[in-house]
Amino acid sequence: MEWAARPSHLGGVPRKLVFMAVGAFARTVTSLLNSTSVHNSETLIRFVRDRPKGMPLITVSNHMSTLDDPLMWSFKGFPVADAKLARWVLAAEDICFKNPILSYFFRLGKCIPITRGGGIYQERMNEALDCLTKGYWLHTFPEGKVCQENVPIRRLKWGTASLIARAPITPIVLPIVHSGFEKVMPEKSFFGKRPPFPLCKKEIRIIVGEPIEFDLLRLKEEAKSASAELTYPSLGWPTCAHGLNEAAQRCLYTNISHQIWTAMEGLRSFGANFMKVKEYS
Repeated sequence: MEWAARPSHLGGVPRKLVFMAVGAFARTVTSLLNSTSVHNSETLIRFVRDRPKGMPLITVSNHMSTLDDPLMWSFKGFPVADAKLARWVLAAEDICFKNPILSYFFRLGKCIPITRGGGIYQERMNEALDCLTKGYWLHTFPEGKVCQENVPIRRLKWGTASLIARAPITPIVLPIVHSGFEKVMPEKSFFGKRPPFPLCKKEIRIIVGEPIEFDLLRLKEEAKSASAELTYPSLGWPTCAHGLNEAAQRCLYTNISHQIWTAMEGLRSFGANFMKVKEYS
């Protein structure tokens, strides 16, 4: 249903209605039924509203529940109901695109179906790359799946790193870490399953970081040098994507992912320490 994702579909009216309805629902959950605090929200809002024309934006975050998106965009002051400004997001095909009705709804919601385990060069990754080429905002969950434990950020998948490296213009990459959504929509609280509705009276915390700087020219040269004597079983990747063979690409994506992981883990530690200080103050 790629046609449903086009802004011209029925004059854009269905997309506007979806974002208005989902935005109202999300703001009710985060602002009325629960309490939400956001650190450095102005940075996120600035890049969503006022970044240079044609400059792509990638936001990355941890993944605490099936409602992280859209709830994390519904804090006070954020244009959650604006369909034009809204993010595109990579979404699990086996969860969000189970049938035609869900597929239509999530396509209207600017979701790109991704097959988990399908690799970083699967067909729909080209659709995500096209979004970046057009200067749009794309959100990813680079951990790849929900984790509701209070543990360090897990090893990141290479998909986000590959999009950063392949984009014609290096995107602004903004890390975000949140907590509390795992209490709003716990995976196993209702007879071992998710509750039918979001839970109330929980505390949600969202921490927005600063843009991560990537010197891609240097990283690519380092990847070529580091991979010169390395051999891996071939995954069938393009042999000359952005001038690098498969081994060099692996090194490059590992380095980019490590930078993202370091930034996200730093935000997670900042949030944990902040809460400890708050508890004892």
